[in-house]
Amino acid sequence: MKAIAIVPGTTQVSLVDRPEPKLNAPDEIKLRVLRVGICGTDREEVAGGRADAPPGQKELVIGHEMFGQVVEVGAGVKSARPGDLGCFTVRRGCGHCPFCLADRSDLCSSGDYTERGIRKRDGYETEFVVDQEKYFVKVPSDMSSLGVLAEPMSVSEKAIDEALAVQQARLGISGPAADWVKGKVALVAGLGPIGLLGAIALLLRGAKVLGLDVVDKNTLRPKLLEQFGGTYVDGRETQPAALAPSFGQIDMIFEATGVARVEFNLLGALGINGVYVLTGIPGGDRPLQLDGGALMRQLVLKNQVMIGSVNAARQHFEMGIADLGRAQAKWGSAVAQLITHAVPYNHFADVLEQHPANEIKAVIEWSKLG
Repeated sequence: MKAIAIVPGTTQVSLVDRPEPKLNAPDEIKLRVLRVGICGTDREEVAGGRADAPPGQKELVIGHEMFGQVVEVGAGVKSARPGDLGCFTVRRGCGHCPFCLADRSDLCSSGDYTERGIRKRDGYETEFVVDQEKYFVKVPSDMSSLGVLAEPMSVSEKAIDEALAVQQARLGISGPAADWVKGKVALVAGLGPIGLLGAIALLLRGAKVLGLDVVDKNTLRPKLLEQFGGTYVDGRETQPAALAPSFGQIDMIFEATGVARVEFNLLGALGINGVYVLTGIPGGDRPLQLDGGALMRQLVLKNQVMIGSVNAARQHFEMGIADLGRAQAKWGSAVAQLITHAVPYNHFADVLEQHPANEIKAVIEWSKLG
């Protein structure tokens, strides 16, 4: 079968031949890959950035945002059958830290985890994949157009879930943690796929969402945000200090820019008792000049918290798929418009080695739904 592989640490990426995987245990599921999403991590890997091949191998099959159809299941599998749609999660636990032993490898404290398509474990840019049932998350058949968004949506869900859990604990909120954000102003910075999916999740929870980016208002990202019920803010025209006077206290900031300067500048917009959750990973090592004293005074005097969030647990995949279903029911085909580019696997360079104009989410297609 075909697969897209890199030599980690180089810019060498190619279509390679790999043996088709087979079931080797009763709890395994085999998927025919339909689509795999492309994100900044994939492009970083292809450019020679962080990536590790499996032990004893020179190449790494990339891809972690997968969606597929079940073609075969082991004798012990109970949650799936041939024809079902779904995805496999990304991270695999170290097997010895308390978090991984509790099925929360996204919080691995040893650093010995592996990740499919990223760190020491082949990924999903290939025709067929096999993995254990516990890593399979089912996607309803009527959501086939959105299934490839499950992984990025899980990242947004985890970030929001953690931020709301912290607010519930420290502010003494009774009832569901999500109730805290109802009616409150949430700023989403960066309207790429993670940001727009985060905006969807927050709007579904009743937040008043501001979406900050540096693109023209008449382009697709702002148009989709406003179709979902958010308000677009052009960061070239509105400075962080002007946000609260214009829109009221900002109680939550969901950061998805990956630009360190922006991440720090936005902190000044956060209100009293606010929570700031970061999902973007800045690249490069360009130094910043910051007024550290002012930032620390603000965090202390306004009782604010900052949280970093990466990867996601199975529960966040399930939350994400549920919210994508709610979004599809509420906004129809608008949600699927987040997928702006789709190319067959043999044209992978068109989206993997370059960033198409007006892209939100690009995907590589391996097969059609059977």
